[in-house]
Amino acid sequence: MGINAGTRLTFQPLILGMPRLGSWIEPFPEGIYVRPADAWVDPSEAKENALVTHGHADHARGGHGQVWATPETLAIMGVRYGEQNPVPVEHGETVRIGEVDVTFIPAGHVLGSAQVLLEYEGERVVVSGDYKRRPDPTCAPFEVTPCDIFISEATFGLPVFRHPPTSDEVRKLLDRLEAEPERCVLVGAYALGKAQRVIKELREMGHDAPIYYHGAMERLCNLYEELGVELGELRPVSEATKDEMRGHIVICPPGALNDRWSRRLPEPITAMASGWMRIRQRARQRNVELPLIMSDHADWDELTTTIREVNPKEVWITHGREDALMHWCMINQIKSRQLNLVGREDEDD
Repeated sequence: MGINAGTRLTFQPLILGMPRLGSWIEPFPEGIYVRPADAWVDPSEAKENALVTHGHADHARGGHGQVWATPETLAIMGVRYGEQNPVPVEHGETVRIGEVDVTFIPAGHVLGSAQVLLEYEGERVVVSGDYKRRPDPTCAPFEVTPCDIFISEATFGLPVFRHPPTSDEVRKLLDRLEAEPERCVLVGAYALGKAQRVIKELREMGHDAPIYYHGAMERLCNLYEELGVELGELRPVSEATKDEMRGHIVICPPGALNDRWSRRLPEPITAMASGWMRIRQRARQRNVELPLIMSDHADWDELTTTIREVNPKEVWITHGREDALMHWCMINQIKSRQLNLVGREDEDD
């Protein structure tokens, strides 16, 4: 397919007549182009061939000619973006696309999320997408994959971001619910991944009471159940009375926390599950009474630990707090570069 040379980024010159490492991978503002496969990784525009790491809107979109992704990601994309032209690839499976061997490896971010291992002429490049390292009962755990180039996010790429144990945050939620049984706890959580994780973490802690949900959560919660993630008894807020929801947990999109919709709830204690709740100002801006520091992205220690374990020759950083992670790489004598991709958002993590 044709590439617009006007948008091509400038690369380092050849060293001693040898091609630059990863010269067959070209970052453009709209995504990462894998030339010998004639395919793009997580393109923000419709492309003929797309390799998609997971279903969040800043990595997945509709309209591609063909989409290679895990079956779970393809199912999520079908619900969110309509019918795809899918080529399902299981975790651990290798497929040949053009001249490149492509393997999808668990990323631990959300259900179906994958790192994309690209192998060409003896070089190994891992595009990690978004990832986290701590256990998550709703998705397969991250797998360390040694490579020459590791393309990493840096959403929480500052030393201040060190996420607490998930069980501690879930316990805070349950303790608050028990302390004020005449109220409900309204938890803002991103509709894909975070909401289902919060529900499942509550179940893992022994909370088997019904959990109420905003209508925007229904399709994805149902899909998670269809894909084998048991979430227990869920009830729509639209079919419940205010008294029925007293002493219960309600899950909603972050945008609905202070919306007119929440007035139907019994004196809600406003909570939000996000890695950004580490920053008190963010909690205050959203009028969050109970910040829950729960992230689906790696924190600072997990980012740096992952790079050490992967042991790449180079680290390419796609989005987030790139400067601090690049400085860490320099101190640790790891070559790094920043990729200026558009459309990569913090989400409501």
